[in-house]
Amino acid sequence: MAVNLLAEVALEGYPAGYFTPTYKLLDGTYNECLLALDKVIKRKHEHQFIELITGGRIEFWSLENEMAGRSRKYKRAVSDEVAFTKNMWKSWTEGIRATLTDYKGDAWFLSTPRGKNDFHKLFMRGKQGEPNWNSWQMSTYTNPFIDPLEVDDAKRDLPALAFSQEYMAEFNDNIANPFGLPFIAQCTYPLSVEPAVCFGIDLAKSHDFTVIIGLDKNGSVCHFQRFQKPWRETLQAIKDLPNVPVKIDSTGVGDPIVEDFQRIRSNVLGFKFNQNSKQQIMEGLATAIQQRKITFPDGFIKDELSNFEYEYTKTGVKYTAPNGLHDDCVCALALAWDLHKSAVTSGIYSWA
Repeated sequence: MAVNLLAEVALEGYPAGYFTPTYKLLDGTYNECLLALDKVIKRKHEHQFIELITGGRIEFWSLENEMAGRSRKYKRAVSDEVAFTKNMWKSWTEGIRATLTDYKGDAWFLSTPRGKNDFHKLFMRGKQGEPNWNSWQMSTYTNPFIDPLEVDDAKRDLPALAFSQEYMAEFNDNIANPFGLPFIAQCTYPLSVEPAVCFGIDLAKSHDFTVIIGLDKNGSVCHFQRFQKPWRETLQAIKDLPNVPVKIDSTGVGDPIVEDFQRIRSNVLGFKFNQNSKQQIMEGLATAIQQRKITFPDGFIKDELSNFEYEYTKTGVKYTAPNGLHDDCVCALALAWDLHKSAVTSGIYSWA
């Protein structure tokens, strides 16, 4: 749709602007424009502009710079993945809107929802009947090029909030939180008194906390420690745990610690956090929470889960706590659940 909208005005000899949340997200549409307009391209500059023999021109911008496009003149501005753009309202009102004045141009805002943020604010202008605004909302089921059975299959696999957002185009509260506040609430129970069958451990780095979380056979948190101690005391606390499988954050300083424990115990696993591995393990935890397969007590764990967020960056999806907050409990819980889930599936241990 973005390619068609941009090509239409450029073929008529007018300038158009295309805006995305990050530079990396420009790539797909830029390449599709090259393919669609191949026979009429006069010159181009990679990921910056395409100029046509008609005199039309398409310029590509990343809204990592909120003032992108300022001082340009466009017949059409197309903003993509709007719900994932920081400060979209500011970019629109202080930058993009002024670019449309000379040509009396139009603006298009394309995106799947992500909570009730600036995209929702723009969307509601059309739904509330403001002059010169229109809004459309369609689910993936309306797409004639996608088999509805594939959508049904995704519905079975995905957490309810994720399916609602990604396939049904619905605006939900707190969708920036990957777990969902109602689901977090329904999984909040007192600490279990059953014995732990596995542990997840997130080790402190600089000002962070070491967190140790144990799960019982039902997936309920039955052991919880959160502390800042010298390394010797931290190591002793881990050594004192029952002899059941343990998964430890082995990123950075954690690597030699994991190796030391593996020489003592055969059931210690390391896990290196990076953007991709963190995304995978957090999505696993989100599914467990939304399917009510795990429980945890009120307090630090619940608070960190409630504050946790994800966002699109230049390199993909980033899962983290907001600035100034911690995610040590979330990481330890994710490690414990990942071990719990894989251990049951693979038969590393069985429940009595």
